[in-house]
Amino acid sequence: MIAVDVRQLRKTYRVFRKREGLWASIKGLFRREYQAVHAVAGVSFQIEQGEMVAFLGPNGAGKTTTLKLLSGLIYPTSGEATVLGYVPWKRDIAYRRRFALVMGQKNQLWWDLPAQESFRLHKEIYRIEPADFDRRLDELTGLLEVRKLVGQPVRELSLGERMRMELIAALLHRPDVLLLDEPTIGLDVVSQRKVQDFLKFYQAEQRLTVLLTSHYMKDVQALCQRAIIINEGEIKHDGSLAQVVDRFSKFKVIELQFSGETRPAGLERFGEVFDDNFPRAKLRVPRNQVPEILSALLTAYSLEDVGVHDRPIEEAIAEMFTSTRTISSETVTVAT
Repeated sequence: MIAVDVRQLRKTYRVFRKREGLWASIKGLFRREYQAVHAVAGVSFQIEQGEMVAFLGPNGAGKTTTLKLLSGLIYPTSGEATVLGYVPWKRDIAYRRRFALVMGQKNQLWWDLPAQESFRLHKEIYRIEPADFDRRLDELTGLLEVRKLVGQPVRELSLGERMRMELIAALLHRPDVLLLDEPTIGLDVVSQRKVQDFLKFYQAEQRLTVLLTSHYMKDVQALCQRAIIINEGEIKHDGSLAQVVDRFSKFKVIELQFSGETRPAGLERFGEVFDDNFPRAKLRVPRNQVPEILSALLTAYSLEDVGVHDRPIEEAIAEMFTSTRTISSETVTVAT
């Protein structure tokens, strides 16, 4: 069953463009220039019920805008989308009871009150039965290891503890779809791991449909099999994470361990040396030239060990972003 269905969704903002100088400012009073910024430029994708999908892209790619469209916070310029059969921007009450949005940089809890007071407010907003509320709260606080902290004012919690409280607030009403925007941003390694472990367990147990944005590839690799990559408002890849490196990376890494006590010379003629720590070295070489370069290295040097690896997935994605960077805006002049 399709939980999220997006078809040619677009969101364009018309932004006033102010030029420098006094005379330009005076002219702008009578003839204003606007820049059309295409935050989302005709994206289409589907997500099955119970699937957890990574939504990746650089800053300004359109990830957060897409999540806001799917949550009904903003209206699209054109296109269609349904989530659980609802059109998000119609903001049906029935739909609002079935999804949750967690944004790592936004708080939904009352800052000066204990988290438990915000949880009780959610209980009333979503009309959760008292017995269900108590059971769910006990389950979630136990899984996230924050039972002893719910009576503490939110402002006194660490960033990792606050994010776990945000997740509890989002899941108390048992949503069917969870939209996560940078849930581990700014967290330390321990807190990241706890959030990852919780999401992996809870999603599998509840068959929750999750769309996750994150700049931390460890989040993505720990939680998701499928990735949708967006750049400049357009989808560049929709498929498995394993395909990302094969599709976008033009290089592989050859790792060498030399025998003997003399540092070898001329290694740079075989590829880009990016880690030279004798007796080990790493070369970045074109994918289609690995066999011949490997053969030449074995002929030229005395080696104890050789390994060939794909580049880290974050490097492959960064390479794709860099190679496809273009200007996707236009300027129009409107008389006022």
